[in-house]
Amino acid sequence: MATTTNYGWTTPDDTALVKDGAAAIRTLGSSVDTTTKNLNPETTLGDLAYRSSTANVKTRLGLGTAGQILAVNSGANAPEWVTPASGGMTLISTTTLTGATTTVGSIPGTYNSLFGLVYGVTNATANGYMKMQANAADNATSTATEGTVVGGDATRVFLNPNTTLLRTDANNVFSFTIDNYASATNYKSVYWTGVFVNSSSVNAAVVGGGGFRTNTAITSLVFNNSQGNLSTGTVLLYGVK
Repeated sequence: MATTTNYGWTTPDDTALVKDGAAAIRTLGSSVDTTTKNLNPETTLGDLAYRSSTANVKTRLGLGTAGQILAVNSGANAPEWVTPASGGMTLISTTTLTGATTTVGSIPGTYNSLFGLVYGVTNATANGYMKMQANAADNATSTATEGTVVGGDATRVFLNPNTTLLRTDANNVFSFTIDNYASATNYKSVYWTGVFVNSSSVNAAVVGGGGFRTNTAITSLVFNNSQGNLSTGTVLLYGVK
């Protein structure tokens, strides 16, 4: 019996008898059916088909989940759905500033750096300096000289080192970045900016840099004001990949 070029389907020879026509058609139909199924293994909406290791046979790849992308597997021999690595910023926590100290704790060590936004800051007692402490509370009174000269010491930085905040004005806002925060062997660089109303009721801006001289991973941040309890304010802390 003759066969087709591409898939090897059996067909009648030119000299085959007419009485064999029904059997020949049935054989050819079965071959077409088998080949078609091998080339179309999809069973569900969204399925994809790709060539398997067997010639003329495809393999079904089921639809992935929302947000996944198509990639090549580790063996570089088949496609697969994968969840892309996350990027950008992820909100870790939202914390209200209140009392003598406010702690933002349980900071995971799974990001490259931290970004924070501190806004709406007011103080219940007197105009003062806003401080950020790594891993522990520090209630020592800061001074303009200290803040200006060092911008931060072993484990704290002053977000407004040059002039005190007007304690009753909720327009006070700061942002900060802490790099290498999860390292247990290196110091951590800290950068911050702020726009606030100072003790003379004048709008002021600050851009600063310093560092936390600690070889311990930062797992919490403590905020407080040098001149008394915090009344209002919010800390948004983000992890950055």
